[in-house]
Amino acid sequence: MLPYEDASFDLVVSLFGAMFAPRPERVAAELVRVCRSGGRIVMGNWTPEGFIGQLFKIIGKHVPPPPLVPSPLLWGDEATVRERLRDGVAELRLSKRQYPLYYPFPPSEVVEHFRTYYGPMNRAFNALNAAGQDALSRDLEQLWMEHNSDTDGTTRYDSEYLEAVAVRE
Repeated sequence: MLPYEDASFDLVVSLFGAMFAPRPERVAAELVRVCRSGGRIVMGNWTPEGFIGQLFKIIGKHVPPPPLVPSPLLWGDEATVRERLRDGVAELRLSKRQYPLYYPFPPSEVVEHFRTYYGPMNRAFNALNAAGQDALSRDLEQLWMEHNSDTDGTTRYDSEYLEAVAVRE
């Protein structure tokens, strides 16, 4: 439970954050609870079809996700978001958008950057032996190379996300 009173905020925002909480129904209820009547809840959630969704599929191929925790990517599915944000919401607008990502180094270094600084990938690498880490690294580097739109030694790509804007009843 969030440490805030009911109806504490005019605007509640989560950009690729709340989607990773393990109990999505509770997340939805808390977002609605802390938003005042007429206020907005705005979320940006990675989609299963987008680049980050593909990244998670590769990680899941090497390290299966926990069986009892719903995929965070379900927050990027329109039907799921409509279901989760139906109670207490007067209006819900959903739009798929592109999030530009840029790294001033090549795809192989992007893998290392994510391995070091991105929690889900860090945990995946730590769960594997050396051979498994090498295989995961190769698959991820291939994904970044396939989607890289730069040719100058840097890495640039867009990743689809679902923008959800809900108005509290």
